[in-house]
Amino acid sequence: MPLTTLMNSVKSTKSTKSMKSMKSLPRASLLALLLGGAGGTALAQEAWGYKYTHGFYSMADSHYAQDANLRLNKDDQVIWIGHYWNPSIYQQTRAGYEHTIATAWGQLTPSLQIASGGFVSGALSGQVGSTNYLIWGIDRTNDKDYYNLNFDPNNAITLGVGTKAMSGAVLSAFTTQTYRLGLGQRITHLVWRQSLEDKRRLTVDLAYKHGREAPDASKVHGTSLVVTYDFDRYFVRAGRDLKVNFSQDNQTRIAAGLRF
Repeated sequence: MPLTTLMNSVKSTKSTKSMKSMKSLPRASLLALLLGGAGGTALAQEAWGYKYTHGFYSMADSHYAQDANLRLNKDDQVIWIGHYWNPSIYQQTRAGYEHTIATAWGQLTPSLQIASGGFVSGALSGQVGSTNYLIWGIDRTNDKDYYNLNFDPNNAITLGVGTKAMSGAVLSAFTTQTYRLGLGQRITHLVWRQSLEDKRRLTVDLAYKHGREAPDASKVHGTSLVVTYDFDRYFVRAGRDLKVNFSQDNQTRIAAGLRF
């Protein structure tokens, strides 16, 4: 509910092998659900709010890649548009829309994303409960090449739990696993978000993954750690991902942005 935004969406390619693996790359992020919790209809918002994120991604044997993402939100609607480019390999423009629906039991969020090269993806996610809640989600793509920057598998099911019972904190644990293409990709996240004084917030996302980049590739195991610090309208993020996208590569990524 991953970058989508680095986090709300963040990846880097390296070779023909990496291009081949794009069909197994991640889907629209569940991050807003995972960190926010269910319950209640949002207060009416008079104008659209904006969030801009610029990310930089590096692996040992490739050029630096970049991603620019603009996210617009109003009430229960979100629109985003972004562009990823790696000077030596690949670039792609994407856009998406999601709508969160409050229900008697929690919330439901359908979303749709398209990208240059003919990619189309649809997802449905939700929460059951309020202070303590269940997390679920499912998505499906048309298997076209896509570089989504959330680092969780596409064509996958997500299940997890979350709680807002601790003062000023939101804690969630969830697993995303593919159900198609024979890749056996699975990633489990533990996410902690702590509100601080003076409009500050700290978010830590620790993950463990295993699976294959392609059906004929060797199975890999890897971990990742991403830390985000929000202060007033601004935020910075840094992460290290071992076996990024279930490949043999390790990636360092940083991002910064603002809300306006």
